[in-house]
Amino acid sequence: MTTNIARPRAASPAARRGGKKREEQNERGLLSDSDRGRPTVRVVLICMQIIVLGGLVLGGIGPIVWAAKSAVSTSNDILSAPLSWWPSGIHFGNLAEAWTRVRIGKALGNTVAVAVGSTLTSLFVSITAAYVLSILQPRWGKILSGMVLATLFLPGVITLVPLYQTVLKLPLLNISLLNSFWALWLPAGANAFNVLITKRFFDGIPKSFIEAARIDGAGPIRVLWSVMLPLSRPIIGVMALLSLIGAFKDYLWPLLVIPNPDKQPISVALPRLSQSAELSINLAAVFLTIAIPVVLFLIFQRQFLRGVAMTGGVKG
Repeated sequence: MTTNIARPRAASPAARRGGKKREEQNERGLLSDSDRGRPTVRVVLICMQIIVLGGLVLGGIGPIVWAAKSAVSTSNDILSAPLSWWPSGIHFGNLAEAWTRVRIGKALGNTVAVAVGSTLTSLFVSITAAYVLSILQPRWGKILSGMVLATLFLPGVITLVPLYQTVLKLPLLNISLLNSFWALWLPAGANAFNVLITKRFFDGIPKSFIEAARIDGAGPIRVLWSVMLPLSRPIIGVMALLSLIGAFKDYLWPLLVIPNPDKQPISVALPRLSQSAELSINLAAVFLTIAIPVVLFLIFQRQFLRGVAMTGGVKG
């Protein structure tokens, strides 16, 4: 005796489209389709969308446009009519003077050195630590993971004094790292958040790839170099972007460990320059400082948005 088991029929394309449309309608909010069809409601919605879009554009692009206009204006124009649409004259010499006289180029070069070194240090520590915790899995791995996770709950201000004492007199070597980029590069490597998101990414890589490499005779370092790193390009790009941005905008720690003005990054040098240069030159330096991260964001916006989504998932 045979039993016929009724198999569920696959939904037709029209049914799938209908279901998708119903889901979209349910996600739309409080207004139904009949409400949206009313002329009054439609006009109100369009006005609200225009107002919100205008506010976002004004809040996002407005400061950049104002900084660009002020960068080529005179100090008198900035003070007499700060919100005017067009300056009385365009002075591109402000940008050149900000680059040469107040040495904003030197500060930007220091910033690049700090950002690149901090990023490389952070990548090295995060990748190796995540590889040990996720792939090699030593006996003390769970304890170490818990200790790394616990550091996320410590406010950065609490660690400021012991970290400064460590940099002032490095243990075992008994040397001072003040006025050295190593004072910025080494603490940047101790980033628990990067270690955890890298470990989480490594956990999602199929173990069959690693086992196949081990069967072919690959050791731990060869597995890391030839298997894990090529598969981890997305998370490496995300960490590199986050580390670059973090190093670019950091202010307090570079101010403490780099007192020499010739080695200070732009985040520290810019407030100091405001005390000695004219207002127009200062704003030209501000515009040059803003333009660099904006250009970087426009170039790497896809990777940056993907990184924000991944970091949001980890935090949630």
